[in-house]
Amino acid sequence: MSRFWSSVVHNLSPYVPGEQPKIAGLVKLNTNENPYPPSPRALAAIAAAVDRLRLYPDPHATLLRETIAARYGVAPDEVFVGNGSDEVLAHTFQALLKHDAPLLFPDITYSFYPVYCGLYAVGYEEVPLDAAMRIALADYRRPCSAVLLANPNAPTGIALPRDAIEALVAERPDRLVVIDEAYVDFGAESAVPLVISHDNLLVVQTLSKSRALAGLRVGFAIGQRPLIEALERVKDSFNSYPLDCLAIAGATAALEDDAWFQETRQRIITSREALAHDLSTLGFEVLPSHANFVFARHPGHRGADLAARLRERGVLVRHFKKPRIEDFLRITVGTEDECGRLIALLRD
Repeated sequence: MSRFWSSVVHNLSPYVPGEQPKIAGLVKLNTNENPYPPSPRALAAIAAAVDRLRLYPDPHATLLRETIAARYGVAPDEVFVGNGSDEVLAHTFQALLKHDAPLLFPDITYSFYPVYCGLYAVGYEEVPLDAAMRIALADYRRPCSAVLLANPNAPTGIALPRDAIEALVAERPDRLVVIDEAYVDFGAESAVPLVISHDNLLVVQTLSKSRALAGLRVGFAIGQRPLIEALERVKDSFNSYPLDCLAIAGATAALEDDAWFQETRQRIITSREALAHDLSTLGFEVLPSHANFVFARHPGHRGADLAARLRERGVLVRHFKKPRIEDFLRITVGTEDECGRLIALLRD
């Protein structure tokens, strides 16, 4: 603590990221990273872009925005890109979510949301998940300025269907709805097709998970032009060059390599179903997941104890010390061998 700290810093409760230990032989199932290498085309594009490092990157990331737009059937000026979806979300909080009425999001969801509210002085209310750990959209009919939902939700992995999101967006045209789709590629329905007919919808995605580019830091948002312009105004008042030339090149090539994407995501989905089955046979309650992780608890063991004992044996999973979910473990879907090692240790 320093006497030079501002009041903002004094009052912050920063986000705590997943552990990134440097332990040889560790099975790392705690931060929802893709267990497989990125697209070879992405790696080649990154290598080819090295010669441009002496130059500033394109501040508009034009090639990447055009590639995203072509893939999702929108106009390039309806796409915003940033340094990971966390930065995109941060700009969203500052540009679109700071109003007199509160922002609504679930009580159990991505724990960065309340952190952003503290940083940008955004008033919010947490809406409890129901007893089955699902989002009950009827509970979001209360007065508010905006709704923010992770879909699939994290850390539960449970997804809402697109028609439910469309109903939420349509019933209050004066209310912004932000859908955070970090895990949507693993079996959920994206809300992007709804953007064309709803000017109060912003959809955020990332290339960290399904494209295996967590280390490159690329995220994007899709929405009608006035929403994207708001994000651009904040970005250009903060950092005109959020994506370097390596990130632009690698992300563009990754999005173009659909064969790699389809094969890898299906492999993860298959492993997820096998992992959920194996955990169930060991007596775990496993929530239905459409993400690249499962959320599970065992009636006979505390979550913290299981996480600690697994760590002692070289397997890292995520435990949240939070009411309602403190006995759950969030387990990233690893390779077939990594999942097998986890199950073997739990069985022992």
